[in-house]
Amino acid sequence: MTRADPPVWSSPSSDPADETFGDVVEPIRVEPDEPVRAADLEAYDAVLVGEPFDAAVIGRTGARDGPDAIREALAGVKSHHFTAGSIAAVGDYGDVEPATTDLESIREGVREAAETVHESAALPVFLGGDNSLTVPNVVPLLEHGRVGVVNLDAHLDVRAVRAEPTSGTPYRELLEAGLDAYTCVGVRHFETSTVYADYLEERGGTVVTAADVGRDLEGALDRARDAVSDVDAVYVSVDCDVLDAAHAPGVSAPTPGGLTPRELFRLVYELARDHRLAGLEVVECAPPLDRNGRTADAAARVVAHALAGATSRGDGNRHGDRGGERR
Repeated sequence: MTRADPPVWSSPSSDPADETFGDVVEPIRVEPDEPVRAADLEAYDAVLVGEPFDAAVIGRTGARDGPDAIREALAGVKSHHFTAGSIAAVGDYGDVEPATTDLESIREGVREAAETVHESAALPVFLGGDNSLTVPNVVPLLEHGRVGVVNLDAHLDVRAVRAEPTSGTPYRELLEAGLDAYTCVGVRHFETSTVYADYLEERGGTVVTAADVGRDLEGALDRARDAVSDVDAVYVSVDCDVLDAAHAPGVSAPTPGGLTPRELFRLVYELARDHRLAGLEVVECAPPLDRNGRTADAAARVVAHALAGATSRGDGNRHGDRGGERR
């Protein structure tokens, strides 16, 4: 597995008093032909990892262009949060580049990169890419204690794997690999089949619908937290289709009835305040399908709100306590 060098970040603002993520994010550089090691990441609170692949998408493709679009949008986002203060110490790993373009090689390359960042003290922030890459992003964590995933998504993504994995199979794969807790927040009525709802119920999963969030956001948060209360590490996945199609047209399967950006940002911010947070991903942002950069802008702000949440913990531990021994 190799990687593409990260881009040079810069702010698009003409105001010298503005500090944006373009000023904050630093490309992670290593010697030519040398791999990135966990020790290279220790100076950062969080590390962005691009995963520009959509070979496993069931519906419309385009998520391979997500990492670049999210970076471009994030570069112009101001770094100040009114509760958390300024965001700092963010590194950019660059994009994963596997040896070949087959799905198995892609997922193995992603797993290797994810393992490197998980071994460091930095918070991994994976920029997708399609939802099938959740599996290699999370699998390294399963070797080090009990893991729970909070998935903000319009769909359960617990389809059975048939010919090969797809963007609809990641959480069945992870549950069968030993994932200890799974909750899906923002799932829509009439967007899944009864057989998959029954499967998740049988596995002890938790469903919090978009309607639940709209009625009682605090209650939805409490249910999501309760679902992962007994694990050592929490991983948060954001599929951009959790947003209503009006706010996120640039996804594989846009549907009405989803979350508002304000609801999503609040959920992500609060979930990221958990000291057990071990990783975050934003997947299924498909710029070729977008309108006026709407989806990429929302995805970039998901990253910003997550980093603000992690910054605001105030637990005296810059990177959180993920449970178990330090990897």
